[in-house]
Amino acid sequence: MKKNLIFFAMLLLTSVVLSGCLFPDEERAENQIPDEAQLIAVQNAVDQYKADTGVLPIKTKDQDTDIFIKYQIDFSKLVPKYLANVPGNSYEKGGIFQYIIWDPENNPTVKLVDLRTAETIRELNLRLLSKKYMMYKKQIADYVYSIDYKKLGYQNELTVPSPYTNNHLPLVASSEGKVYVDYSIDLAQFLKEHDVKPKPGEDIRMLLVEAYPVVPAYSLPYTVNENNEPVFMYDPTKNNE
Repeated sequence: MKKNLIFFAMLLLTSVVLSGCLFPDEERAENQIPDEAQLIAVQNAVDQYKADTGVLPIKTKDQDTDIFIKYQIDFSKLVPKYLANVPGNSYEKGGIFQYIIWDPENNPTVKLVDLRTAETIRELNLRLLSKKYMMYKKQIADYVYSIDYKKLGYQNELTVPSPYTNNHLPLVASSEGKVYVDYSIDLAQFLKEHDVKPKPGEDIRMLLVEAYPVVPAYSLPYTVNENNEPVFMYDPTKNNE
């Protein structure tokens, strides 16, 4: 009987160890989704840090950095005084999210960037470097094109998982050769489900920012047409990315 208990204990321990090997930090389910408790904890830490120091705990980025990833949180300024641990779903701990601060001037709010998108775009950009120039398929809006994946050596089109829905979102390219996520599907779904009718000229990405903890990073601006459908609102001459 005692030998059986020892054998069972060893088997259980081996199972736990193997589970840790098969499911590293970045693949564990809890690191793949936004966690409200962690968001609240980080928000409280950011608020207290600002109250004590007068500044925000952010990393220094170039002025022309995408507004959605510009104000990344520097956890080294928060842990351990203001925050016990770095969130398990953060990039720093092997998760898929970059923690950022949105609207730092008026209402500093902790938000997330889904880095799976960044990885896919990085992969495509590396392929483009070897091709020397962007392979456009067809123009879908002013200064915006679909991508000819076959000419780039891909068998299938690349997509990224939406942080808002079950949709798989396509990628598009600007006339300047930069790759972005196309959130048109998600935006159209949001407008319909919430019966929202923005004014033409408004950047409707802000609807996603207000409604969700994850921001629509690596995207171009969108507005609506006369039929309340999402359309690109991009003009590189105005530097409005």
